[in-house]
Amino acid sequence: MRDFLPADKARRERVLAVIRDRYRVHGFDEIETPVMEEYGRLHAGIGGDNEKLAYNVLKRGLDADAIRAAADDPAELTDLGLRYDLTVPLARFYASHRGELPTVFRSIQIAPVWRAERPQKGRYRQFMQCDIDIMGDASARAESELIVATLDTLDALGLEGGSVRINDRRVLDWMLDSFGFAADERPGVLITIDKLDKIGPQGVAAELRERGAAASAVDAFESFLTRPMTLEYNPFGERQVRKLLPAGAPDEVVAHLVGIGEAVAAARAATGGAEADLADIPLVFDPFLVRGMGYYTGTIFELAHPSVDYSLGGGGRYDGMIGRFLGQDVPAVGFSIGFERIVDLVEAAADDPRPAVVLVHDRDVAERDLLAHKAALVAAGSRVRLEHRTKNLKALLERATADGYTAFATVSAGAVPGSLELKPLA
Repeated sequence: MRDFLPADKARRERVLAVIRDRYRVHGFDEIETPVMEEYGRLHAGIGGDNEKLAYNVLKRGLDADAIRAAADDPAELTDLGLRYDLTVPLARFYASHRGELPTVFRSIQIAPVWRAERPQKGRYRQFMQCDIDIMGDASARAESELIVATLDTLDALGLEGGSVRINDRRVLDWMLDSFGFAADERPGVLITIDKLDKIGPQGVAAELRERGAAASAVDAFESFLTRPMTLEYNPFGERQVRKLLPAGAPDEVVAHLVGIGEAVAAARAATGGAEADLADIPLVFDPFLVRGMGYYTGTIFELAHPSVDYSLGGGGRYDGMIGRFLGQDVPAVGFSIGFERIVDLVEAAADDPRPAVVLVHDRDVAERDLLAHKAALVAAGSRVRLEHRTKNLKALLERATADGYTAFATVSAGAVPGSLELKPLA
């Protein structure tokens, strides 16, 4: 958990402002949920490993005897917890307010979440998430809208050239079934497959054997991973999807993925004034993209950028989650931008167009005169800070420059508001 100095905070807020603006122009509406949710909701088996990282809140009024009596059962000690993501709170929100929301609801959530991570570079115990979600739409249009809005946001932040890796959990299940992996061993198999880009096909096969996976299934999987492949380039579409899958892939899932690509291509072409061209679409089918959240039921995706070798966000379809709270299934899909990773990549935003003025005043200037000078400049559209004159005026002005101020003026007793001479700081 970190403190942010004024310059860092201003930078983060500028990036957040761009993200909010782009999400809103794509028709999403911002909501807010409490920082805490019920313990049972956060530990319902849908948050994957994140549930193990949740900060739980002790029940109020427990004495020492009650704590000792319930020490072996966290559910008896706690009734609330800090949210570890924004998806579980959104599902609860939608179930609670469905009658007040449109049939297809497009939400924005931008807020901090908390996980008891082991402190290390790039992993924080409190961090910002920026989510957009669509509930009530089972068609490929929902995924397409999320992808288009996310890529547009990346472009607006000056990170052009982003792309989206895409897969479908139904494809993964079908593949594992076709190779012969039993249903009860698939969660472990997926954990290993997720390491494919790090340890390679032989490493994956070796780890699967160490896990005790069915030998015939591992052999079939390894044979598929090491099969001869042509170097022919296929843009995103049916040919690319089917080439990267075993023969006989489910037509319905392939059609869903292709539909997403065609819609995204049309949207991107419309902004560039060109015909929809799948060859230029920033989508890449990755049949071994896993994403660890257990609540995903269909399409999954991750945001990539050529400047880094890690993802900048991700998401997927979680059609079964809302039904746990509502008692009736509702299709839902979401995309989250990794704000903490993106904010470090964004170049310094353009300076605030408003003049930013430091008024350096002597100690004998009356408070009412200082406030009158300040009010006159604020009314004229400036941002204004008052500073006592110090012996080291140079250091004072350097600090003001670092904080984004662009001009200064000295204020002496008797000066008339509006008559100050502004001098540039740079």
